[in-house]
Amino acid sequence: MTTTRIEYHIIQSFPVSCLNRDDVGAPKSAVVGGVNRARISSQCWKRQVRLSLQQLGIKLATRSKYVEQLFSQACQQAGASEQAAQQCGSQIAKLLADDTLLFISDSEAQAFATYAAERDFDPAKLKDKELAKLAKKTLNPALDALDIALFGRMVAKAADMNVEAAASFSHAISTHKVSNDLDFFTALDDLEQEPGAAHMGTLEFNSATYYRYISLNVSQLAKVLDSAQLNSAIAAFTQALYQAIPSARQTTQSAAGSWDFARVLVRQGQGLQVPFDTPVRHPHEGGYSEPSIKALQGWLDKKEKLSGSLFGKVASYDWGEDENFSLDDLLSALQQSLAKLELHHD
Repeated sequence: MTTTRIEYHIIQSFPVSCLNRDDVGAPKSAVVGGVNRARISSQCWKRQVRLSLQQLGIKLATRSKYVEQLFSQACQQAGASEQAAQQCGSQIAKLLADDTLLFISDSEAQAFATYAAERDFDPAKLKDKELAKLAKKTLNPALDALDIALFGRMVAKAADMNVEAAASFSHAISTHKVSNDLDFFTALDDLEQEPGAAHMGTLEFNSATYYRYISLNVSQLAKVLDSAQLNSAIAAFTQALYQAIPSARQTTQSAAGSWDFARVLVRQGQGLQVPFDTPVRHPHEGGYSEPSIKALQGWLDKKEKLSGSLFGKVASYDWGEDENFSLDDLLSALQQSLAKLELHHD
C-alpha cells in the first residue's frame, strides 16, 4: 500500500532565548554544512506538542514509571480490596514495565483490572502475554490514546503492545550560522545595607530562525481511526504544531514566536526533508526569515521537478504569505485533499 503522509516544512523565528538546553545549560547546537547551528531536539518539541494536544481537549495516555498506581486504582474501582488492588497493580507493572517508563491509556488500565477481576485479583494468575494481547485489542487512540498512535510505544517486556509512531520529527536547526552569547546578570538583596550585588551569574542564549520538519503518516493513523476521527486527529495535531513552543527559560527569556511560513504537502511515497546544508546568509536589510523562506521554497520546487512522478504530490499549501489563508483554511484544505484519497481503515 502506498504511504500517504502530510509533511510540514516550517520556518519559525525566535528572539533572545534558550529553548532547549544541553547538560551544562547552554542552548543545544549542531554542526550542519560546516558551520555551527542552533538546535532544538525532536524530543523537546514532541513533548510540547503532546502537552498542546492536551490543552486542545484531547484525552491522552499516561507516560510514567509509576504506572503501578494507575493499575492499582483501576483494580480497586473494579472491586478489589485495597490490599488486593495494590498487589495486582504491582504485579501488572512488574510484568509490563518493571520500573521503566510505560505509555498506557486509562482504557487499557481498566481492561487489565477487568482481567484481574476475572482471576479473583490473584497476582499469581496474571500473565504478561495475556496482558499484552489485551492491550493490543483494547487500545483506542480516538478515546484516550492519540499520543500513543502519534508518537508510538515500545514495550521491551511485551512486544505485542508495541505501536509504530505515525508522526516523525526532525531536530529543528537554524537555517543560518549561530554563535551563542552570554547574558551577565546580577541580583540585589532587598535587606542588604551595603551597595553591590548579592548574586552574579551568566546564562547562555541565542536567537535564530529555525527550519522544522514533521512527517505525519496518515496511512498509519487510518489503520486505527475512522474518517471523522482521522480528520479530528489531523486538525488537533496541526494546531498543536502551530501553538507548541519549548518551555525552557520562558520566565526569563520569553520566546513566543509563531510560524513565519509553512509549506504543508500531502504526498505519497518517501519523505523529503530540506537539509539547509548551505547556511542562509544575512541580507543587507532584514533578518533571516525571508531568505530562509525563499531557500525552502526553491529547494522543494526544484526537488519536485527533479523527482517527477516519484514526488507523489497530492496537494501543496503555502501558509504565511496570504493573510486571507488562515490556519483554519489550511485545516479545511487538508481534510478536503485527504477526502479524495482511499485510505485503509481496519
